[in-house]
Amino acid sequence: MSILSARPETEQLLITELGPSFGAEIRGIDLGRLDDDQVLALREALVRYKVLFVRGQDGLDDAAQIEFGRRLGEVTVGHPVHDSGDVAPEVYSLDSQDNGFADVWHTDVTFVRRPPAISVLRAVVLPPTGGDTNWADSQLAYESLSPGLRAYVDTLTAVHDGSREFGYYLAQRRQGRGNLWEGEVFTELVPVEHPVVRVHPESGRKGLFVNPGFTSHIVGVSEHESRGILDILYAHLTKPEHVVRHRWQPGDVALWDNRSTAHYANRDYGDQHRVMHRITLRGDTPVGPGTARPEGSGA
Repeated sequence: MSILSARPETEQLLITELGPSFGAEIRGIDLGRLDDDQVLALREALVRYKVLFVRGQDGLDDAAQIEFGRRLGEVTVGHPVHDSGDVAPEVYSLDSQDNGFADVWHTDVTFVRRPPAISVLRAVVLPPTGGDTNWADSQLAYESLSPGLRAYVDTLTAVHDGSREFGYYLAQRRQGRGNLWEGEVFTELVPVEHPVVRVHPESGRKGLFVNPGFTSHIVGVSEHESRGILDILYAHLTKPEHVVRHRWQPGDVALWDNRSTAHYANRDYGDQHRVMHRITLRGDTPVGPGTARPEGSGA
């Protein structure tokens, strides 16, 4: 257990570390009643630990979750194309009765040019057992690659494509008209390119920025080579020593940094009901090693 504060005079957070450098549980706070110093300390803890778990937030509803998100950053709409029904526009409802599963390793919404920086997920309906979520530390995974492989992947670019997961949904269920995302209505899912290694805009640490959910291929190599490179990186990213697993309880909230993690929700609860509400905070344009930051790309 450790105490972390943003500055000596800030309100301290009681933190239980879940691993040597990745994942932590925050105790003794109410996310709906944080003061400014606690918000700052929480944001700094998120950059450091990458995923935070806060239990006992039973009083948090959608409105309070959104308001909490606004204190951390700029809240986006819930999703570029998905219609979550009778909830606030900022909420993405993952409902197992409406195909709301996330049982593939992914980083949220990397198929846009400025993927979300932070996600905040709240348990709404939980199955009696199962439905755990796993997070992988992409920075630790990068740093534990061999030096030669690190030097090679530093130079690579990958294509991220949302059509595999959401193309049919956008065309059929939304009739080709998605949501307003960063000033534009999504009418098609155009693949985008991101560096395979991303430099975190706040910490400066490098991390792997590819994921099986949305990354389609590596630019400039053959299909066979691309598949081989990605398979190596995915297997390394999701090694047990890079992963933390959370067993959900009612009232739980998880916050994670999409710039340094990937995650996977276990689909092991059969036909039991599971509903999670997620909000995301606006991010910046991913930048690779040795690349100048685009103008106006701050988080």
